[in-house]
Amino acid sequence: MKKGYLYIAITTILFSTMEIVLKLLGNINPIQMTFTRFIVGGLVLLPFALKHLKLRGLRFTASDMRMFAISGFIGITLSMSLYQTALIYTDASVVAILFSSNPVFVLLFAHLLLRDPIYKRNILALALDIVGILFIINIINMRLDPRGVTLSILSALLFALYGVLGKKPSVKFGGLAASCMGFLFGGTEMVILSLFSHIPALASFLNKVGLGKFANIPFFQGYSLSILPYLIYICIGVTGIGYACYFMAMESVPVSMVSLVFFFKPILAPILALFILGDPMPVSKVIGIIFILIGSMCNILPQILKDRRSAQTTG
Repeated sequence: MKKGYLYIAITTILFSTMEIVLKLLGNINPIQMTFTRFIVGGLVLLPFALKHLKLRGLRFTASDMRMFAISGFIGITLSMSLYQTALIYTDASVVAILFSSNPVFVLLFAHLLLRDPIYKRNILALALDIVGILFIINIINMRLDPRGVTLSILSALLFALYGVLGKKPSVKFGGLAASCMGFLFGGTEMVILSLFSHIPALASFLNKVGLGKFANIPFFQGYSLSILPYLIYICIGVTGIGYACYFMAMESVPVSMVSLVFFFKPILAPILALFILGDPMPVSKVIGIIFILIGSMCNILPQILKDRRSAQTTG
């Protein structure tokens, strides 16, 4: 049990610093950065995933591979590309806070696609999240770039869909193995799509419509010894070790406790961004964070109390 809480603490710190370090990496193409970190992160997870599969005596079928390809495309190729691009247009703290609302969207997709029950507290949590988002973007006196806000919210929605689609593979193979395959498939799909971006006609069209970041996507441009520590931290630390600790925590403590990662991230990430990057902390952002935290607790607290009662009963 104590190991589980240690894993949660490590995951929270790594996930809360992710947007900040990605900002510090500078002007590396967002698509290039995304497929790099998920392919490297997937390779870091691969030995642990293979060991897990061997212990369970499991093997992937063709249908499993198709599911990993689909989920990887949604969760990595689409969601993480939008997430990385959002960091170009708005503050790291804003992206971190808005992305942390994805667990609430998971409830909606789980209800629509898996017919999971949805309760009044879930609807209340969603409403509070929406109010929090409106305060963060300060819709009355909006100074944030709407592109960054829109991309952050779309990224959170797609990542929530990725989580719901990955539920069955995670139950069958374990979250670690399922995520590892999603990372590798999603990263590889991004590399393939990046190759198409070098077709002159397509590149010209993307530049004309204002999507130059998606034209002529480089593969190694911008990497240097000066940013190597940041690159290692993101690829191996956050994407590899961070997700490994996240899933190892799930094996040690109730899932409701692991969800606390996305409760503490909206608190820790803006504070770190304020001191490291100088991201502003206006009153509207603080109020928005409070609404999102209350919404998170509406979802998390009842389940934590239920798990605690179950543990006391069985104990």
